[in-house]
Amino acid sequence: MKTFRTRMTIILMSLVGISMLAAGLTMAQLFKDSHIRALKENMAREINLLESTFPFISSGSGDAAEYYTSKARELEKLTDSRVTFIDLDGTVIGDSEMSPAEMDNHAHREEIESAEGGAIGSAIRYSETIGEDMLYVAHRVSSDAGFDGYIRLSMSLAAVGQEMNKGWYLMFGGLLLLFLAAALVSYRVAAGLTRPLEHITRVANRISRLEYDARVNLHRRDEIGQLGLAINGMADSLQQQLKVIHDNEDLMQSVLANMTGGILMVDSSENVALINREAERILHLRGEQILGKSYHELKRNYEFMKFVEEGTLHKEFLREERTVYDPEEMILQFDGVPMFEDDGSYRGMLFLLQDVTEIRRLEAMRSEFVANVSHELKTPIAAVKGFAETLLAGGVKDKETERSFLQIIHDEGERLNRLIGDILELSKIESKRAPLEYAPVNIKELFDGIYEMMRASAAKKSIVLVQDIPEHLYIEGDEDRLKQIFMNLMSNAISYTQDGGRVKVDVEVIGESEEEEKVRVTVSDTGIGIPKKDLPRIFERFYRVDKARSRSSGGTGLGLSIVKHLTELHQGSVRVESKVGEGSSFIVELPVMQSAEPEI
Repeated sequence: MKTFRTRMTIILMSLVGISMLAAGLTMAQLFKDSHIRALKENMAREINLLESTFPFISSGSGDAAEYYTSKARELEKLTDSRVTFIDLDGTVIGDSEMSPAEMDNHAHREEIESAEGGAIGSAIRYSETIGEDMLYVAHRVSSDAGFDGYIRLSMSLAAVGQEMNKGWYLMFGGLLLLFLAAALVSYRVAAGLTRPLEHITRVANRISRLEYDARVNLHRRDEIGQLGLAINGMADSLQQQLKVIHDNEDLMQSVLANMTGGILMVDSSENVALINREAERILHLRGEQILGKSYHELKRNYEFMKFVEEGTLHKEFLREERTVYDPEEMILQFDGVPMFEDDGSYRGMLFLLQDVTEIRRLEAMRSEFVANVSHELKTPIAAVKGFAETLLAGGVKDKETERSFLQIIHDEGERLNRLIGDILELSKIESKRAPLEYAPVNIKELFDGIYEMMRASAAKKSIVLVQDIPEHLYIEGDEDRLKQIFMNLMSNAISYTQDGGRVKVDVEVIGESEEEEKVRVTVSDTGIGIPKKDLPRIFERFYRVDKARSRSSGGTGLGLSIVKHLTELHQGSVRVESKVGEGSSFIVELPVMQSAEPEI
């Protein structure tokens, strides 16, 4: 094995040495060529700069040689290059190193000949004057001042040779280092047999650090390759299981975030371990403010904190309903459920918070509605029953009294019929079983029909009916339901207006654009008016301002509630303005066109 390693080392060292030598020679030549090319380009730029900035004079003048020689010497200090001015016929008229009179004609120099066509001419040759290889770069220059010839720059290539020497030193140094590296590599060939096992070990360690995307990248069919495949299979299985866990966790988080009830979990250390979005809303806090902290941090929500304290103390199921003010009144239902493991160990308490304010309000409304209905039904039934029993017992002998009793029974029967009809109508509207049939409705014709029906009851009280309604005004709506709205308002206005009063209907179009255009209908009277404290509740079911007056007028207490519901079904609104003793105005605003079919 040692002999094999030695042979491999020699072969590798030889190959590396030959490769390094060849690469070094190639790089040296490339470096030299590149450096010379850079020098040429730089010298050409300098000549171009001189062409555009140099103060030329006529080359035929008597002092031209002296002028250009002095200028050449000045430029040599600036450019670090020998500068030569050559006339078009090859005569040197200025040089920074020698006197022009001592210099040969340069017309047939390689750099001059190659520059005759206007290109940049260059040449490399040995200079007898300096005794070194020189790089010559020349370019023809024509000046308006009378100069027509060549500017030539030359530079010694000794610096290039010095750079080449440095390159050789670096190459030999690198070769030496490479020989040492080759020796190390040869001895590590045998160690390469253990690398797959090291790779497998590293992958296994990454998997143990929960990096389940780590894989063994070996393409071998031996036992080591089979071991790598087995580890990859294990990693695939773990990664799939982790994905399932993450998916389940995301699903749980989504469920918690979208629950309509609040969830808060207190662990066995009495720290808050979990809270969902609804609980944050109810408790008016953010999860990061409380997670990982003691539940005593809930002191702002004192009622709930006391409930949590009781639950963690008893560790049993609890349910309570409490009223809190934070800042508005809310009725909250708290449920506490203890959590135990299969082995009986205590994990903590899970608390459910449910805002039941609206539910309790609806329950109260339902109870009040049932009570009101029972009371309203009981009154006419009691009257009918009492007077009927009196008649049946034969206690009434007078025909006039008997007739008045029968009239009372008839009136109460009618009132009972209206009450039942209004209850059924309101129930139908509220249960969304009253579909609207939209069609164009002429407002003027609608109120003409209503006025005709109301005229008799208004005449009994000498009430004047007035209307100010534009002709040919149409809105989209259900004509029967609209008639029901305004008949209820007109009937109320007549009922609560004293004899000799006035009921008026005003109709106008409002809205800045066609899309927002609405019709405003105002039914006003000169009646008894409504106290300010009763205005917010005027549209509630069975709510009466003057109960005795309402019953005597035959009202059921449901008319305005029906008006409100039907107006909202038409995507409109209704409000009331009133002053006691001056009258009331009910203002209904309805869209001219229904934008979409409302839910009913």
